[in-house]
Amino acid sequence: MERKRSKTTKIILIYYITNFLRGLDFKVPVFFLLIIGTNVPIMVNEVILMSYSYKPFPLDAWISKFYQEIGIFTPRDINEQYIARSLRIFLTYSEKRCYSTQSGNFKMINIHDGLNPEKKRETFFHELCHLLRHEGNQYAMMPEAFRELQEREANHFTRYAAIPFHMLNLMDWRSPTLVHDISETFQVSEEVSEYRVQQVFRNMKPKKRVENQ
Repeated sequence: MERKRSKTTKIILIYYITNFLRGLDFKVPVFFLLIIGTNVPIMVNEVILMSYSYKPFPLDAWISKFYQEIGIFTPRDINEQYIARSLRIFLTYSEKRCYSTQSGNFKMINIHDGLNPEKKRETFFHELCHLLRHEGNQYAMMPEAFRELQEREANHFTRYAAIPFHMLNLMDWRSPTLVHDISETFQVSEEVSEYRVQQVFRNMKPKKRVENQ
């Protein structure tokens, strides 16, 4: 009973502090999750970057929600083996080509062992999307247009999963080395980092100001 009350108190505390600091353009909510030491997920529908707000697309938000539900709050938490285990996916690294496959309840992803760490991570998320979001084998006989659609969504999934929405405000978006900083922090290629930065900037909107009555 005492443990349940303590957890509830943490949730209430995080809620009020988070909303107060977000009004000050502070980097939350992850900052306070680390200090308080709780794994209670906080779902947000936008992040404040500089004087602008960014609202995620449905796939972006879906990935962010899933991450927080399994306890992934910071870049250090992003671990391919952990994500695979959470989804009951068998993840292997071998000299074989990269692929994903499913047979009944058995799901498997293989990553070519010769790839560099950044490419291994990006390929994992690409194949993960095919398992979670697509039915059938994308290399099987299907219309070219449908295959291209699946590949396009897998590419978007990779960028969202590698650089999650709820971690965007951990970065300094005024930094002239932002693309490099994100690449280093999230352990992805600068190509993926640059695409994510451009995607966020394209969809930023000025933050609404609350006028005093």
